[in-house]
Amino acid sequence: MLKQRVLTAIALLAVLGATVSVASLWPFLIFLAIACGCAGWEWVRLTMPGSKSLPWLVGIGLFAISLIQANDWIDQQHPDYYWFLISTILSTCVWIFGVIPAVLRANAHSPARNVLWTFFAPVSLFATWAALAYLYMRHGALYVLSLLILIWVADIAAYFAGKAFGRHKLAPAISPGKTIEGAAAGILAVVLWIFASSFWPASFGASLVTHWSLTGAVICAVLLGALSIIGDLFESLLKRRAGIKDSSHLLPGHGGVYDRIDAVVAVVPLAFLLTEFSSGSLPW
Repeated sequence: MLKQRVLTAIALLAVLGATVSVASLWPFLIFLAIACGCAGWEWVRLTMPGSKSLPWLVGIGLFAISLIQANDWIDQQHPDYYWFLISTILSTCVWIFGVIPAVLRANAHSPARNVLWTFFAPVSLFATWAALAYLYMRHGALYVLSLLILIWVADIAAYFAGKAFGRHKLAPAISPGKTIEGAAAGILAVVLWIFASSFWPASFGASLVTHWSLTGAVICAVLLGALSIIGDLFESLLKRRAGIKDSSHLLPGHGGVYDRIDAVVAVVPLAFLLTEFSSGSLPW
């Protein structure tokens, strides 16, 4: 299993590196669109078990819409960002005011079939795709990488700190392996990463400090770190209700695409709003 995980991770990093190493914007945007479509297919399989066509329709639809949007942004002199803004704000509001309460209730025995969470899937995933695509087009690959590292360090720190120091369960009804100590370490790691990367002018951390000051950036980092944990727990809740371990088996040793980006879809839309939207620099 470990060998599979390592080989799959290396392959994914190689593909990701290849997509951002060329001058064209298309390879990376297509890579994101494929991930978006696959995650949509997996998400709806969790929330609408037994449905054979709907997961495919959502997955293929997300892939197609993402490519259409990418073409609009790349080819037009004054592209339309209206639906992007709406989906990003809506997604962030649902994560904060809808998903967090659902995770706190931790009702793992509710029926897996849920129309509201099914409807939320394409909204959340499109907002994530669009935010990453926009940030890549506007700021470049290193900026996007620094944002993704924020999520990765939260996950890694939470895992190892939980293993070493974890004593108190964070959400035993949803994910028995997660601990309060691990979650605290993950959030601390995000704060440290934002502070360290703020000295790198082309990074998300530097942008966050520019817009919110160092104190404000620390508060934002805590919020983003906490939301990354919520994203992980939310997918665990959906999987527990569906009675499955992984969202799919598309990535050997890792499970599904949604398993890999569950925290990304929770964090990225808010991260976008905290920097781009708050600055008033978007070309609406």
